[in-house]
Amino acid sequence: MFPDECRLCEQPLVNVSRIPVCPACLSLPKPLAAEFFCRACRTPFVDSYPLDEHDLCTVCRESMVNFDACYSFGSFDGPLQKLIHLYKYGKIESLARPLSRLLVQALPACETVDMVVAMPMHWRKQWERGFNQAALLAEPLARRLRVPLAGNLRRTRYTKSQAGLDESERKANLKDSFLVRRPAMVVGKRLLLIDDVFTTGATLRAASEALKKAGAARVAALTLARVDRRSFSPSIGPRKVDTVPAAKETEGVPA
Repeated sequence: MFPDECRLCEQPLVNVSRIPVCPACLSLPKPLAAEFFCRACRTPFVDSYPLDEHDLCTVCRESMVNFDACYSFGSFDGPLQKLIHLYKYGKIESLARPLSRLLVQALPACETVDMVVAMPMHWRKQWERGFNQAALLAEPLARRLRVPLAGNLRRTRYTKSQAGLDESERKANLKDSFLVRRPAMVVGKRLLLIDDVFTTGATLRAASEALKKAGAARVAALTLARVDRRSFSPSIGPRKVDTVPAAKETEGVPA
């Protein structure tokens, strides 16, 4: 039995389907729009002040940028945040396909990809949630790009939540937490690493570092959304935003 009301606007669904969100709400998320971006992580800024002469933001200047490029569809707020929370914490897996279409929109046509890699979850965390949200997003994207979906990037240990940790604590928490099995599969390959939300980029950097050490020629990261760092304090985490009723606020904001 599927709901007959949209989980976001609570309006009746004309055509009841496995996706409990109406087409109008699915079309609400808007792409990032800004005049200034960090060259490495693509964080948007209202002016060029946070960028150095190489167009790098503070985080990328002070961190080793392990990915070669990073793209996100929109900001982690408003309708997009609600859809992501409904997908992850409301466990509406059928949202993976419409959300993956946003990833397609965010990927530049000039980005050449040999293989798609989904951000892995530790088996315990995946068992608790019931599915890997990044993997479900990556599957239709890989089919659309007509490239393989690799499954050899693994989490080696169960890490605590990244929410509330500053940049150095996030790095320490993720140290040696990724392993590439059968590294010959990625040697010389141009990889597209998929995740749902870019917060500070610590998780994406750690995963990209493992892929690069395994021999990947290029790693581009692609996420649905990114936290607006202008309203983000690493010591206390992202600002709180209202979520849909199905969201588990105690889970915190993903890294």
